Amino acid sequence: MKKWLFSFVAVPFVLVGCSSGEQTDQADLNNSEIDVAALEVKVDILTPEKVAVNETVELAAHVHQNNKNLDDALVKFEVWESGYRDQGQMIEGKLDADGVYKAETTFDHDGVFFMYAHTTASNGMHVMPKQQLVVGNPDMSQVKEDDSDGSMVDMGEHGEHDSTDTEQHDQDSSEDSTDHSGH
Repeated sequence: MKKWLFSFVAVPFVLVGCSSGEQTDQADLNNSEIDVAALEVKVDILTPEKVAVNETVELAAHVHQNNKNLDDALVKFEVWESGYRDQGQMIEGKLDADGVYKAETTFDHDGVFFMYAHTTASNGMHVMPKQQLVVGNPDMSQVKEDDSDGSMVDMGEHGEHDSTDTEQHDQDSSEDSTDHSGH
């Protein structure tokens, strides 16, 4: 009878001891600091800011997170002439190596252009760094001011566009994806 009584009293203490240890471990996980900077997806644009007219231009971006190359991102380069964002085009970037995504285009006239490197990482995080491109020797007095902000037509899941207007630009650009017409 003493053994049975001892077991009856000892079992709750053992269970309490186990569960409190689990709670301590869980509390440690909840109180540990998360390095937000390590989670941030970073995109470094590698395309030069000054390019020549009628020469193939390599659009390039290096995608990385926590000092590791991301080889599973979706990268689309949006390119437009200053003041004509609605006539821009999307060019899909292809993984070259070590987190570097590339695409090619050609500019057929002098001007100031802009490029967004729309980047969606596999974790769904979307970043879109912007870069100005000066093509040839533009007459800056003739360059239309670019008033576009960072927003774009509705971006759906994984950076896909939900606008039929953009789909039309994609169709137009597939006919001649590397030629920019004059204005």
